[in-house]
Amino acid sequence: MISATSASAPHTNLRPASEVMKLERLGSMFASRLSFVRSLMRKMIKESWQVSNTVFDLDSKGHGLAIYRITTPGKYYECVIFSRDLAPDQRSDRVIAEAWDVTFALVEGEAESSLLEQMEANVPLQEAGRQHPRVLVLSRANKSLRNFSQFLEALASGRQPDPAWLTSVGYLYRTTAVYGNGKFGIADFARLERNPDFNRPFAAQMLAVYVLRQFSIEQLDHMARAQSPEQAVPLHRELQRYLGIGNSTGLGMAPFLINHPQLIQQWVYGRERALAYVRQEPANEQTHTSLRAFMARALKHLQQTVTEDTDQTLRNRETASSIEKVITWLDRTPVHIALYEELIDWAKEHCSLEAQELINTLLIELYPERVEAIDDELGCRESMDLKPDMKVRQLRDLIHDKFGWALNYSEECPDDNYWFWYRSVEKEEPRLGVRGTESGAEKEMALAIGPRISRCLVKLEEFIESNPNAIVVEFLMAHPGQKECVRRIQTMGETPYGEIRANLWHKDMKPMHLLRTKLSFFGASRFDPKSDRWVRITLFQGAPLPDELHNAQLPLHQLDDWGFPLEPELDGMDKGQTARSDRL
Repeated sequence: MISATSASAPHTNLRPASEVMKLERLGSMFASRLSFVRSLMRKMIKESWQVSNTVFDLDSKGHGLAIYRITTPGKYYECVIFSRDLAPDQRSDRVIAEAWDVTFALVEGEAESSLLEQMEANVPLQEAGRQHPRVLVLSRANKSLRNFSQFLEALASGRQPDPAWLTSVGYLYRTTAVYGNGKFGIADFARLERNPDFNRPFAAQMLAVYVLRQFSIEQLDHMARAQSPEQAVPLHRELQRYLGIGNSTGLGMAPFLINHPQLIQQWVYGRERALAYVRQEPANEQTHTSLRAFMARALKHLQQTVTEDTDQTLRNRETASSIEKVITWLDRTPVHIALYEELIDWAKEHCSLEAQELINTLLIELYPERVEAIDDELGCRESMDLKPDMKVRQLRDLIHDKFGWALNYSEECPDDNYWFWYRSVEKEEPRLGVRGTESGAEKEMALAIGPRISRCLVKLEEFIESNPNAIVVEFLMAHPGQKECVRRIQTMGETPYGEIRANLWHKDMKPMHLLRTKLSFFGASRFDPKSDRWVRITLFQGAPLPDELHNAQLPLHQLDDWGFPLEPELDGMDKGQTARSDRL
């Protein structure tokens, strides 16, 4: 971890925050090599982490207990998975669900018999249980029933399932929550912060999800053998690698982006710094060829991506069309030193917003050695510092200088005050309501930073009129309710990328942009909105399998090259009798 203030260090060629931190652009980003799943996999490969199954006590229907041991250079952990029979009427991705196909937890050290007994009684209960402090991550997942049954039927009959099923839905299981950081009695964040295995953001959570992916493969093979011992075949390795883990998430993810601005500063600053490094590099024939190959792969990935959401389908098509133009541009543009800058400038005029961010993502792929060190700089120690002796006039100038984007808010404008964010009664989960129309305003959350800063400035201007030489502490004595806002202004004024430059109450605000922002840093692919407030995505699709993490035959850059995975084309593989018209 590094301090948040170090993020303000100067760097040339960085894009301005006025461009980067617009909500629509943030909501157009793709997973990159700096995303947390990629960062975790590189660490696991470099340090030769071992992932092995030590307990696999499942019945013929795949129900029972499985334990996986993860061995790192200095420690070991166990991922304990409980698979239960789940009635169809109990299966739900909503946070208010009370039962799931599998529940699992990542534990520090060995899950000895006494701990295992305690976990068996509580992990399946999730939030309702009394979780053990040695648990680092708590989670649950449900099957993608159509995919699971289709794959099981194929393998049990001695043939491989149609890869197109994984192209349509990239997983057999999807998680509905992955808890860490002290929730429900599990280990708190400080414990992970001191742990070299998990001191990168969300590393422990991502590891638990990765292990679930391996369980889904081994459970499927086990059930196929149990169903047809003589005829069953294991899932082909190319399909194993193409298999990911899904995630279903909604508005519960949004507050994190607002409540942790210094961490968001680190994430965005790291990505922008990586892009700035690349833009300073002179292009050559080799990087030109590599960039074109990356573009072609990303194009095919987009063309293979299936979503039921009309708007996202149109966005994907628009992005694919733009990338086709980029490939044509690369083919007709000779290599020269400033090729990347020329491409970025050209894309601003000719490409969609998503395509522009996709270009930036792929440019970062060209120079892995230039950006790898950033993996360890994406976390920070968060601390909002109040400067009570600052002159009130300095505070006013700071707001105008650094937070001008927030001052377009108007108390009288209905569109500026359309939405409100609140916590639900059922599970205290974030929700979005229409102000003056829907209930819940009494539980409103202070997520709209722009309006808060604008209101603070109004009070500050009034105070300055009669107290022109006062200091901040005097202003706060008169307006104690402004303390947290002033603390945030003073702290975040030193960093360019921590604040999302949008009014989160505005009628045109799209909550899906907030979800995609965070999910892109996680490493999500196959972005599939199910409404304007919740989305399904896929993680780890294309990632190396556990027995490939320590493959001395393959260099790191090959093992790490799994972004934008493509549907496998396997020569001689019996794709079965699944007709194209029967696909999802």
